[in-house]
Amino acid sequence: MEKACSKQHLLQHLLRLLFYLLIFIPSISKALANPRASNNSAPAVIVFGDSTVDPGNNNYVRTVFKANFAPYGKDFANHVPTGRFSNGRLTPDFIASYIGIKESIPPYLDPTLSIKELMTGVSFASAGSGFDPLTPKVSNVIGIPKQLENFKEYKKRLESAIGTKNTENHINKALFIVSAGTNDFVINYFTLPIRRKTYSVSGYQQFILQTATQFLQDLFEQGARRILFSALPPMGCLPVVITLFSNHAISECGCLDYFSSVGRQFNQLLQNELNLMQIRLATHGVRIHLTDSYSALTDMIQGQGRSAFDEASRGCCGTGYLETSLLCNPKSILCPDASKYVFWDSIHPTEEAYNNVFKSIRPIIDAIIRD
Repeated sequence: MEKACSKQHLLQHLLRLLFYLLIFIPSISKALANPRASNNSAPAVIVFGDSTVDPGNNNYVRTVFKANFAPYGKDFANHVPTGRFSNGRLTPDFIASYIGIKESIPPYLDPTLSIKELMTGVSFASAGSGFDPLTPKVSNVIGIPKQLENFKEYKKRLESAIGTKNTENHINKALFIVSAGTNDFVINYFTLPIRRKTYSVSGYQQFILQTATQFLQDLFEQGARRILFSALPPMGCLPVVITLFSNHAISECGCLDYFSSVGRQFNQLLQNELNLMQIRLATHGVRIHLTDSYSALTDMIQGQGRSAFDEASRGCCGTGYLETSLLCNPKSILCPDASKYVFWDSIHPTEEAYNNVFKSIRPIIDAIIRD
């Protein structure tokens, strides 16, 4: 009798354990697959810059620099081309999801956005933009000063909904992301003759540095306290740069090191400037970090790190050497698996590459958003 009771109790314990496992294992697996930041106090993600962080603002601008058509967005939710210059999500989308705000960052110019969407963050970025005032004029897109004006308008909309003091606190705690500068060098300085007549390479680096740091100062004055600033990528590894400037020496990894070296030099200048700004503004609670997208992309291109890519010299769309925007269209031939490619088109990374960039900067995100 005692043995029978003992077996019955054991069976009950096993059934109870099985029940708990059925309930909790899916949740644990989901948490492991989609890790969330701990001690998160950032209520919003606010983004400025170029096509690397534009989720579709150019859909509302008269410009050829658009990506609101197939095959862009091929691997986005519901396979919708949102205006992102990739097959899927961008780095700010991964960041917003990671800190538990929302799954993707919408464009500010979307007229259907609710106050809730506005409060949790938007992107003011515009593909083709840059810090040099000439850069957005070339493409007829939204310049950085206009993006700042749109942000001021955004603040007024929040103030109307939640009041001035609450808006100030909200902005102080928000995570700001700035990603621009590549177009200033690739589209403007190295491709067009105007700036080269006025500036040497080092002179132009200083010019962009001054406009970038002034923009950061403007953001601070508007309430930004937590800022991630993206470093320039290895520009000499962009397929379009290799195609257009192939007369320059190609390195062992297949890149044009001259162009990448310009980016490296600028990143060091920028890091020095951000260090000084951090010291100067530390008493105001400012946290400014340079995110090293240069090293993250270089590691992917050279086949280093946890994620291996099969192709890094050309994009997935078309030939992969020159196509972007209208040249990457519904008639373009695509690679069989974009996740194996570093680049989606001749300039922009794939969703998988952006995800790798996000993973590489996750420790910085944790540091900047903690209370």
